[in-house]
Amino acid sequence: MSAVQRMKMANEKHSKTITQRGHVQKTTRVQGEEKSPVGPWLLALFVFVVCGSAIFQIIQSIRQGM
Repeated sequence: MSAVQRMKMANEKHSKTITQRGHVQKTTRVQGEEKSPVGPWLLALFVFVVCGSAIFQIIQSIRQGM
């Protein structure tokens, strides 16, 4: 596809936003749900490690107190 054809297609795609003046969306992409930067498995692993270490620390401090 030549540069002229690409430019013509882009102009046709965005031509309707020119007449809306002030009411144009910030993006033409479909707004879907936002993905969290951390997956559920990684989050579960993190919670397991933190809670497990806290429980281990509690047990260790109880043993030292006796």
